[in-house]
Amino acid sequence: MTTETLIWLIPLPPLLAFFLIVLFTNKNKALSHSVGVGAAFLSWLGSMIVFVRALGVEHLGEHPFASSINWLPTGDTWLKVGVLVDPTTAAVLFFVAWTIFMIFLYSVGYHNFGQPAGDHDHMGLPPHGATVADEHGHKHTVLSVEPMYSRFFAFIGLFAFGMYTLVLSDNLLTLFVGWEIMGLCSYLLIGFWYAKPSARAAGVKAFMTTRIGDVFMLLGIAFLYSATGTLSFREIFTEEVLHTLAVIPTGVFGLSAAGMIALLLFIGTVGKSAQWPLHVWLPDAMEGPTPVSAMIHAATMVSAGVYAVIRMFPLLTADFHGHELTTAMSVVAFIGAFTAIFAATIAVAQNDIKRVLAYSTISQLGFMIAALGIGAYVAAVFHLITHAFFKALLFLGSGSVIHGMEHGVLHTGNHHVDPQDMFNMGGLRKKMPITFWTFLIGGFALSGFPIITAGFWSKDEILADAFGHGHWVVFITLAVAAFLTAFYTMRQITLTFLGEPRTKEAEHAHETPWTMTTPLMVLAFFAVTYGWVGIPEHFPLFGGIFPNWFHEFVGGTLAEHPEALEFSIWPLLTSLGVALGGLFFGWLAYRNVQSVEQDKLQIPLLKNKYYFDEAYDFLFIKPVTWFSEVFVSRWMDKGFIDGILHIFGPTTGGIGSAIRNYFDVPVVNRFFGDGSADVTYWIGKNLRPIQTGRIQQYLLLSMAVLFVVGGLVYFLLLA
Repeated sequence: MTTETLIWLIPLPPLLAFFLIVLFTNKNKALSHSVGVGAAFLSWLGSMIVFVRALGVEHLGEHPFASSINWLPTGDTWLKVGVLVDPTTAAVLFFVAWTIFMIFLYSVGYHNFGQPAGDHDHMGLPPHGATVADEHGHKHTVLSVEPMYSRFFAFIGLFAFGMYTLVLSDNLLTLFVGWEIMGLCSYLLIGFWYAKPSARAAGVKAFMTTRIGDVFMLLGIAFLYSATGTLSFREIFTEEVLHTLAVIPTGVFGLSAAGMIALLLFIGTVGKSAQWPLHVWLPDAMEGPTPVSAMIHAATMVSAGVYAVIRMFPLLTADFHGHELTTAMSVVAFIGAFTAIFAATIAVAQNDIKRVLAYSTISQLGFMIAALGIGAYVAAVFHLITHAFFKALLFLGSGSVIHGMEHGVLHTGNHHVDPQDMFNMGGLRKKMPITFWTFLIGGFALSGFPIITAGFWSKDEILADAFGHGHWVVFITLAVAAFLTAFYTMRQITLTFLGEPRTKEAEHAHETPWTMTTPLMVLAFFAVTYGWVGIPEHFPLFGGIFPNWFHEFVGGTLAEHPEALEFSIWPLLTSLGVALGGLFFGWLAYRNVQSVEQDKLQIPLLKNKYYFDEAYDFLFIKPVTWFSEVFVSRWMDKGFIDGILHIFGPTTGGIGSAIRNYFDVPVVNRFFGDGSADVTYWIGKNLRPIQTGRIQQYLLLSMAVLFVVGGLVYFLLLA
């Protein structure tokens, strides 16, 4: 099978699994998850084959795997649908395939190991661990399994199809199709437990917030097509087209057409990747099952936003000449850097184990966006991939922790304890050793622990690029954000795993099954080793041991291969200082904390997320609600529209009465109706006397008629 054919087939197994589960296997949970996991495995296998073949192609950036077919006619031309695998696509495809497959496998254990207590109450089912009596009065303990088990695997199958479609597309239109499929699936999966009001609201919030960005992205796509006549990456990213777009002025803040298109597309990323100010939906996405959190925050949805900017990077930098940042690049860099530190400050004050990771995701995506804004293409792609591995690991690890706590809840019978509150945990390293060590690796990778974690190499490269090119504001902002990242990560590890259990539920926590721990170990492996492929060649001690394969391979995607930075000790010392300092102070501040009352960060402004939700509610939600309920419903609908209808009612009634009285009755009824009947009656009445039944009378009448007729004929013809 040719590589191009195989690329076409990669997204199809999850889509086929979606239809098979929905139409045929939804009644059989075991068969449904077998279909889902099997489909994820087939896509993983195809992706690995394509990735290996891509490694064997010399100058893949110049000669990528590509195939396209005509799709929609546009007069004399066609919009084409196709696939494209260049170095960046191959690298991204690698992490997407691995994380999706691990999340599918993890989901089997997650949904069969018993759901958190609150997850079943809203479905009308007894909570996991509850004691109930059967019809014979015998009491037993409930070990609940997700009631919509098959539905879940169908939805994440469609989700996976959307991400594969987005990554492999060779044009912006089919990328947008995959983009919107994931938007739909995020709504369905965040609000998966739809009978729970908070989950329902979170799904709607995610859908509506991301739609704001998608509208602007669609405008950017339309602008790009009107300016170039194509949406194909290979046709747009030519020197001639990019130069043309770079010199066309728009008259808006001095932006060229390339810059304007890039910013419109970037607003879509602001929504999808939860960048400030459209970040508010992502923390609420925690209402979905934990595998959904991992899919959204690591493997697919939010990564798709950064991937879109990576794809549009030649447009973003079309009028950049290597000196001052363009207006478009400055906006992107500002949004990314500000989001990185903004979300990090909120994360340090969160107590929910998954919400800490949610704000961490927003912050780390800010690192990638800032890197793209300053032109650090390879560093952004590198951090995107390493982050996907360790953040998927952390989310799945948090789900394992929550399930372990649920066994403690089962043992104590106290269902009022929040199994996601880190202050209810402590000492879990002894109860859940596999989860602890894998979570520790993921946390250290997120913090940028020196040398041994992938996160260190990718985050250090972003800081080094900002330092090397003199982007001091970005460098300092990201350095502070990195310190806060290490601080809240160690706070999370300390509160969750170290010390002694702070509740009886934590004392009776239990390790999760192999279907949940195996994906943790696989992802932990990549959270350590993937950084080795991007070690700078001139790095002290380690430089030269491993060639900087990632820079050479991914950099080949661009028309002009980016030069590797010269080594500088200062960004390295900064990386070491913020990572180790943050970890140390995080452990120091929380090593002896025994209750939430002793929390060092009882800061209402941070705990309430700078009151952004309240501000949006006041500025947007309430005015829109008032507008719809008062202006539209009361004034427009009931006042204006109903008033018009009430005017039309009497008017048409009066017109109808006039027509009936002055035309229908005297003319139609009298003349055409009753009149025709009267004439018929008069004729019948006057003809009736001649019908006597006497033959002699009929003969005389016939002779009279004949005589008259004969006389007329004679008079007319012979006279």
